Amino acid sequence: MSRKVDRDIYDIIVVGAGHAGCEAALASARLGKKTLLLTISLEQIAHMPCNPSIGGTGKGQLVKEIDALGGEMGLLIDKTFIQSRMLNRSKGPAVWSPRAQADKARYHTEMKKTLERQANLHLRQGEAERLLYEKGESGRRRASGVLLRSGTEYRAAALILATGTYLGSRVFVSDRSCESGPSGFAASTALAKTLRGDGFLLRRFKTGTPARVFAWSLDYEKMTEQKGDENPPPFSYMNDRAPNRKESCWLAWTNPAAHRLVAENIEKTAPYGGHTTGIGPRYCLSIEDKVSRFPDRVRHQLFLEPEGMETEEVYIQGMSTSLPEALQEEFYRMIPGLENAVFSRYAYSIEYDCLDPLSLTPALAHKEVSGLYCAGQINGTSGYEEAAAQGLMAGINASRAIDGQPPFTLERSEAYIGVLIDDLVTKGTDEPYRIMTSRAEFRLILRQDNADLRLTEKGYGIGLASKKRYMRCLKKKKAAEAETARLRAVKVSAEKANGLLVALGSAPVSGSVTLAELLVRPEVDYEALATVDEGRGDIGRAAREQAEIGIKYAGYIGKQLQQVEKFERLEQKQLPSDIDYTGLEGLRLEARQKLDKIRPVSLGQAARISGVSPADISVLMIHLAKIEKLRTLSGR
Repeated sequence: MSRKVDRDIYDIIVVGAGHAGCEAALASARLGKKTLLLTISLEQIAHMPCNPSIGGTGKGQLVKEIDALGGEMGLLIDKTFIQSRMLNRSKGPAVWSPRAQADKARYHTEMKKTLERQANLHLRQGEAERLLYEKGESGRRRASGVLLRSGTEYRAAALILATGTYLGSRVFVSDRSCESGPSGFAASTALAKTLRGDGFLLRRFKTGTPARVFAWSLDYEKMTEQKGDENPPPFSYMNDRAPNRKESCWLAWTNPAAHRLVAENIEKTAPYGGHTTGIGPRYCLSIEDKVSRFPDRVRHQLFLEPEGMETEEVYIQGMSTSLPEALQEEFYRMIPGLENAVFSRYAYSIEYDCLDPLSLTPALAHKEVSGLYCAGQINGTSGYEEAAAQGLMAGINASRAIDGQPPFTLERSEAYIGVLIDDLVTKGTDEPYRIMTSRAEFRLILRQDNADLRLTEKGYGIGLASKKRYMRCLKKKKAAEAETARLRAVKVSAEKANGLLVALGSAPVSGSVTLAELLVRPEVDYEALATVDEGRGDIGRAAREQAEIGIKYAGYIGKQLQQVEKFERLEQKQLPSDIDYTGLEGLRLEARQKLDKIRPVSLGQAARISGVSPADISVLMIHLAKIEKLRTLSGR
């Protein structure tokens, strides 16, 4: 089917086709906006320059939420994973997190195919050199297009910057460096220079990646095999089950001799040699950082992960470095199982430019330049999943702004996506930000298993989630509610119940009990309950899991819902956008400066700003009460 292409004017232009850019472009196109997705190279689309995986602790929850809203990442990883596991199964469901090893090349290919086939979306190879502006309301600049290095101009009503780690990027190996993006792709150097010239304040962050080696050169008998789960749950709620692919990963360990080699040569790495200035991630340390910061550790764990089914390359997670290449070989070969490792790619560090996310609204719109949205690592985050979540939200909000609709935002009590964006635009970040379950204060109700129940209706309401997806969600909800009611109603005799309880080492009961009362016991799970549950039907794993978790953790969930009510009362107290914080009496100087810079939208957001004290919040509450009283007196 042919599609007419207008090469000059679009509704939305997305710059960058990494995980943020892909989700942004798909969201805007699916919401009916004519979208142009620009990338320096079509081979960079959804590239995984670091770990070949999707999900993980906190990150898996983001992927499930992206999927629940109608995004693409969950569908794609279900198609392309080679191993999948549910992390933290030994702990409570609040921290269960799915993680899958991806076939890196196939993930890129499938995303490229999805973009190419999407209506309203034009995918194009070209490097953005500068943003174009025109005069907007209130004298503010309005982003109106991009100029490519080829000289071609494209115009749009809104722009989304999703430049990843390519903006002004530079790769370092020891004291050598060059302008380059990840994996040898070209850096976006021209755009970085023009953004600075346009008055954007950019910062330097850095990250790194380990070497890749060939699988046939490794001795797996000296390592520990790590298999995937049997019949893992899918990432996407559109799938009833995931393919049962189980390509093995492997565990290895460093040793004191290898640590000594790093310590003796640490000045030859780029950071310790003074060659880099960027700030690196706290939770993804290079091997030189691990050796320097934890000198008493005798070993560090390494994960050897296949990069795909059609390649022999293996990624060595946990051993990023910027040592000289000869020393990298010497160091890696000191690890049992890697003695004869043959390298396909060496490790490196990479620095890149990013914005201060405090310059953004909760809709990821730039405060000073109207029509400009930013998503992904340009906002100071790390990780494919964090980038994709921001891209989805930026695509939604750019589309809604064009239609004159209010922003679509998620509260911290509604989604990990809400936690991620609120942390960025309220607290900012001084290092590459990574989502974690510990950042979500309401994580028991923000589980990976119920993201559809939390968000799909919202996605359907804004026009992104399909009717089919919405109906699947309603079916699951109805089935879970019916099963919960059945478990609370059906009783079993003490004789039957005690047969099960004694076998499981749990205390017996003196009279008949409901199935729900049995299920509350820590020793009893839904499968074990089958021996006394004669009326059970097949309602599907997803609905069954909802019923079990809802019953087992009902008390804790109830308490958390009460906390959410208190949280939402503060969130509902909106702060006028024109408050003059600098002249508001009673506020401390630091609070005035922070409030004036961030311009919080609610009292709740103001309370989360670093440097704003409870006393300052009291001043704001009094000020809001005065405003409300004046409005009442004036009859407005």
